[in-house]
Amino acid sequence: MADVFIDGRFVGQAKEPEKMIEFLREKRRAGKIPDQVNFSYLDYLNEIRVVTDEGRVRRPLIIIENGKPKLTQEHIEKIQKGEIMWHDLINNGIIEYLDTEEEENALVALRSENLTKEHTHLELDPLVIFGISTSFVPFPEFDRGDRVNFGSKMVGQSIGLYSTNFLRRVDTKSNILVYPQKSLVKTHIDDVLHSENHPGGQNIVIAVMSFKCFNIEDAIIMNKSSVERGLFWSYLFRTYEAEEKKYMGGQEDIIGIPEPGVKGYAGEEAYKHLPEDGIINPEIHLTDEQIIVGKTSPLRFLGSLDQFITDLENIRETSVKLRHGEEGIVDRVFITESADGNKLVKVVVRDLKRPEIGDKFASRHGQKGVIGLIIPEEDLPFTEDGVIPDIIFNPHSIPSRMTIGKLLEIIGGKVCALNGKRSSNPAFHPTPEKDFVEALEKNGFKGDGKEALYDADTGEKYTQDVFMGNVFYQKLDHLVSNKIHARSRGPITLLTKQPTEGKSKRGGLRLGEMEKDCLIAHGASLLLKERFDVDRTTLPVCAECGLPAFHDKVKDKKFCPVCGESKIVEVEMAYAFKLLLDELKSMLIYPKIITKEE
Repeated sequence: MADVFIDGRFVGQAKEPEKMIEFLREKRRAGKIPDQVNFSYLDYLNEIRVVTDEGRVRRPLIIIENGKPKLTQEHIEKIQKGEIMWHDLINNGIIEYLDTEEEENALVALRSENLTKEHTHLELDPLVIFGISTSFVPFPEFDRGDRVNFGSKMVGQSIGLYSTNFLRRVDTKSNILVYPQKSLVKTHIDDVLHSENHPGGQNIVIAVMSFKCFNIEDAIIMNKSSVERGLFWSYLFRTYEAEEKKYMGGQEDIIGIPEPGVKGYAGEEAYKHLPEDGIINPEIHLTDEQIIVGKTSPLRFLGSLDQFITDLENIRETSVKLRHGEEGIVDRVFITESADGNKLVKVVVRDLKRPEIGDKFASRHGQKGVIGLIIPEEDLPFTEDGVIPDIIFNPHSIPSRMTIGKLLEIIGGKVCALNGKRSSNPAFHPTPEKDFVEALEKNGFKGDGKEALYDADTGEKYTQDVFMGNVFYQKLDHLVSNKIHARSRGPITLLTKQPTEGKSKRGGLRLGEMEKDCLIAHGASLLLKERFDVDRTTLPVCAECGLPAFHDKVKDKKFCPVCGESKIVEVEMAYAFKLLLDELKSMLIYPKIITKEE
């Protein structure tokens, strides 16, 4: 007897569990039970589980009967003609959806040629194991698994055309590639998602060679002339917003140029580029922390008497400023209302990002690298036809990573460029390498993809031929201009009196154990003293009870809260430690500081 559970609830027992499961499955395939229901018999627990829960992961599989798939060529032709639809295949018991539990009772064949009489289901295609991002990688079965993972992750980080209506949107931050291209070597997902409407990279000419040490350690060398022609240019759009909020007591924010005399007034110079309404005009160039929208707000926490005072002293300046370390041109301004009926201003600022040293690029095979040098076209090697590579990629990045798929893409891209046709190479259905070789030889090139290159400095031919072709490269959203950060002195947090955190708050750069070791190894250990003195403070401590003492500034006397006027000594410590002592006291723990005579 097997226990029967429906959605985890015990409903009864079954004498012949296998027969019951078979009966239920036949009813479902005949359409008498909803196709959303899954049944499984777990013999090791002696349980039948019927599952109808929402949120399960289910996947379609072709049903096998007597070692033959129920989906025939006739069905495929009818689907192509539009005579039958996907749901007809499910309703007629040709395809069914299995969840993870029912899959335990199934034996699934990967390909039709692997079918035996024991198999119950057949995969639609082996490539369905991949998600959307991974499906963009061509020739993935020729790459090592971790590289395919990296490749799919970086497809999501690439800058492209994420939406065709980006000029009407006000996303907090977005990147747009100026000249996006569809890839020469595509996969099936390009056709499924019509990704040519929102491509995420450009086809470039690549040479696989070392060049004057500037492309060691995964760095790439880029052609300066290609960059000047618009290669990998992109725009960063950032949205700033200001709202006229209303507060209790009839107080409200005012969008406009602040009047002199309000708290935090920045001076006439700071507001001179704003028009009368205090909202910046489009196409004005802004630099570091310039004001975008002028705004004043009432001081909060007003007392019962103070609420009648509407003097300038009770108003503070709260203008919206460009982020620290950024610049850009005002692209568009939206003036509207918020859900509460308040005036809402949104300003989009654009900044042109040209490739520079340190910007990150990657192919779709997990071969990521930053620009090591940007060299003028006349200093780069060239072919006898005068073709100069856009990117020089280091060959040492191939053996340890085993990304043979990239080498195939370079040859495939070269063939596509010569023939003027895109080539589809999804997982497990690649174009055979011999086809590429034949196409190259037919066009007068060497079948292995190598070409004779000439040295730009001497004009002499290199002794070895260089592997050259076309490959789809992506500019990733890790740009030096957004990340570069340095600080000398700057703001500190009120709580710990230590430097603030993060680039946008002009924060400090944290020094870890390893950084400390580097400074000591360089003989610059005195620098550590400076780094760790940022929150140095002197605390009066009672020598008798060990508690922090008070300093009465009016009487200029120091006294202990417990012992009164006892012996008080000055102790130097980090302010963060003083804060810890205060927090311990708030938890009724007695932190006694034992002082010794100097």
